[in-house]
Amino acid sequence: MSTAIDPVLISRLSGEFEALGDQMWAMGRDLELLRVQVAAEGDAGRAQGSAASRRRGESTAGQSGDSASADAPGPASADGGSMAVPDGARTASTAAADSTVPTEDAAFVAAAGVGAQETSRQAPRGAEAGSAASVPQPPDSGRVHAGPGNDTAGQPGRAGAVPPFGPFAPPAGTYVPPPGAYPPPTGQFGQQGAWAPRGAGVPYGLPPGNRGWGAPVGAAWRPPQVPKRTPWWQQDGVISRILAVAGVGVTLIGVVMLLVLAAQAGFFGPVPRVATGVAFSAVLVAAGVRVYGRRGGQVGGIALAATGIAGGYLNVVGVTTVYEWLPPVGGLALGSAVAAGGVWLAMRWNSQTLAVLVVAGAAVLSPVVTVELVLLGFLIVLQAACVPVQLARNWPILHIIRTAPAVLAALAAIAVVTFDDPERARLYWLLTAAVAIAVVGLAGAVFAVRKRQGDITATITLAMAATPLLAAPVMFERRTSVLIAALFATVLLILAVTAVLPNQRLRQFIPAHTAIAAAVAGSFALLEACIGATSVQTLPIALLLITLGFLAVAGQLRNPVAAGIGTTFAVLGALVFLDSASPETLAVQRYAEDQLGISTLLAALLALAVVLVGVWAARRLPGVGGDVADAVLWITGSLAGLYAVTAATVSIGVATGTPDGFLIGHSAATIAWMVAATAALLYGLRKLAGSPAVAKLALGSGLLVTAAALAKLFLFDLATLDGLVRVAAFLIVGVLLLLAGTRYARAFADAGGGNPPTP
Repeated sequence: MSTAIDPVLISRLSGEFEALGDQMWAMGRDLELLRVQVAAEGDAGRAQGSAASRRRGESTAGQSGDSASADAPGPASADGGSMAVPDGARTASTAAADSTVPTEDAAFVAAAGVGAQETSRQAPRGAEAGSAASVPQPPDSGRVHAGPGNDTAGQPGRAGAVPPFGPFAPPAGTYVPPPGAYPPPTGQFGQQGAWAPRGAGVPYGLPPGNRGWGAPVGAAWRPPQVPKRTPWWQQDGVISRILAVAGVGVTLIGVVMLLVLAAQAGFFGPVPRVATGVAFSAVLVAAGVRVYGRRGGQVGGIALAATGIAGGYLNVVGVTTVYEWLPPVGGLALGSAVAAGGVWLAMRWNSQTLAVLVVAGAAVLSPVVTVELVLLGFLIVLQAACVPVQLARNWPILHIIRTAPAVLAALAAIAVVTFDDPERARLYWLLTAAVAIAVVGLAGAVFAVRKRQGDITATITLAMAATPLLAAPVMFERRTSVLIAALFATVLLILAVTAVLPNQRLRQFIPAHTAIAAAVAGSFALLEACIGATSVQTLPIALLLITLGFLAVAGQLRNPVAAGIGTTFAVLGALVFLDSASPETLAVQRYAEDQLGISTLLAALLALAVVLVGVWAARRLPGVGGDVADAVLWITGSLAGLYAVTAATVSIGVATGTPDGFLIGHSAATIAWMVAATAALLYGLRKLAGSPAVAKLALGSGLLVTAAALAKLFLFDLATLDGLVRVAAFLIVGVLLLLAGTRYARAFADAGGGNPPTP
């Protein structure tokens, strides 16, 4: 369907609005006419009383009137006659009283309150009678038009009057209000009144030549003027900000050169270099504070102050690591003071730019000064110094900038020691740094989201801060790595559980997005603990146990996140289980005896439990349902359950150590398949009357398993099994088939139906 605006429709709407405007204009005209008539009648009555008192006692000859009075009768006297009017002259009061519809002059005189006074101006006899024929009428003159019931010619209006009907001719017999009878209203749409002036409301999309409602005659439509877009380099403040950021970077590079390159080249001495750097940083901060208070000095003040604070922080790093004048603890304390001063100034000025420039400048250039472990300490100081800002200000860029340098430096250090043979103490220092980064990130994120539920940036910083501690276990042996991963997983999963516990839902301890991030990170840590604590044979058991836990939580709380994590662990566990109990292993006796055992049996039983719990949990999730979804769910569960049962029975047969254990296990598997199929068919027949949907799924699953059991019986067991084992398999399967068929037929016969519908 086209979405273009139809010009014909817009034109028709314009005409309808114009007709509506004319009707409203006519209503106002009639109300004005009524007001003028009422005022004229009152003035005429007062004028008649005054004239009667002055002419009382005159002769009756003057009452007969002359020929002129016959043409224009005067107002009636008190005794029913007519007042004498001087020959060839009329007053404004008689002009207002001798007409049913008042003329323009009478209206103005009546409105001014002087209708009872006689005008000193006299007009020649018959001036009014010939005015309509002899005086040309301009098109915008307000007048009374001749028409049925109105034998009075219109009188000329005042110059400059606006025609009330625009370019259209007024119909005969209608009254056009005299211009100036009431002042035009004023409004917000223009100087001419509360309505839009003519031509100002032309709707967009009309073709040229269609004037629209209110447009004057001859006015053509013009498209709206689109303001010209200002180029980015001409916009206010863009160039100044670019120059300021460039100045910050160049100046800080100069400070680093003063600390490092000058020391390497032997220029000056350590004391002059450090003193120069400190003095230069202090001057920059003082200049920034002074410039910031002036008009238009915010950009320059922020740039100068950021350069000075970052330069001071780099001086502290250099004094601690290059010259070693301060111990690491003292250097970190002094660096914390400098960073806190910069954060305080940024919060006072309410400037995220200042805080970002300070943190980014110090974090990016600190590795140039040193690459020792102390560098991680200074980066963690920057990360921790901005935590109060995260609580008080919603500055997302700062929160990313304060976390990323420490995380990247820790990951780089962990990667280096992984491929090296470092000292044990260095590994523990790296572990301490990773724990500190995680604690600062976790605490800052939790405090922030409890204050602002929608703070996504806080959740991102939590995920970023967790990565070094997730990578730290690779540095240690199995026991230590399992302990680190298990403890970290416990903390993260407890934090995630607080968002779904029933007694915490109303309190909203943490929002859903933070809980999801904590659950995912905790799941990774839990996977690391499982891999480190198990072997290839026992790893499926651990993974499937974790799967059961997550699926149980998902089904109980109807939580899709827990279901997704449980499904991920189920897939990983299934892949590892298939590696040890592949279809080839189950089909070949030699491979089965080498690889199957008690661990495979436990994994198979857990896999069967995962299938059952998974089907239950999936049916309880919101949005999961329908015939197609249920069919896919039951078919997938049936196939996975059959494989788990086969692996369990064959593992039991092999684990017994008997020569025919493998064959007995496969025979038991076929019988178990048929038992499960018969149970599903009987259950479906019981639910046929009460729950047709459940019965349909159960019958369909039972028939599917029956077909699989028969296929295995004739395609595999007949060729592999021998002796009494094969005889027992065929007999038991046959009896179960007879039982299921008999019960199936009787159920539909009892229901009174003919052929049962296909499930």
